[in-house]
Amino acid sequence: MSDKKVLLSGMQPSGALHLGNYEGALRNWVELQNSGKYEMFNCIVDWHALTSGFEDTEKIVPRVYEMAADYIAAGLDPGKTAIFVQSQVKEHAELHLLLSMITPIGWLERVPSYKDKGDQLGLDSYGFL
Repeated sequence: MSDKKVLLSGMQPSGALHLGNYEGALRNWVELQNSGKYEMFNCIVDWHALTSGFEDTEKIVPRVYEMAADYIAAGLDPGKTAIFVQSQVKEHAELHLLLSMITPIGWLERVPSYKDKGDQLGLDSYGFL
């Protein structure tokens, strides 16, 4: 068993990455990866993109590929970091369903990203998708 801490993070492919994405997350991910202290899992959260008012769903797939290329261009190394697409891990949907059956709405209402999203049915479970 590894003594490394586990880091899981991701970004939505709802648009082109920009300097804010790099400074706010990607640069930190690369530094954490290169520190060797973390087992890294960086996700492209395409299902989350569907919950955020994204109107051009046909653009999600090409943006997934662009985001993967951007992750690597920014310095994430697929040899050191698992880079994956949320919708390609079917257990993610299964876990979402199971958690949705036991999570009180009150817990979700305390999650800032949930409160900022709106009133769509899909957002009722955004906090643990």
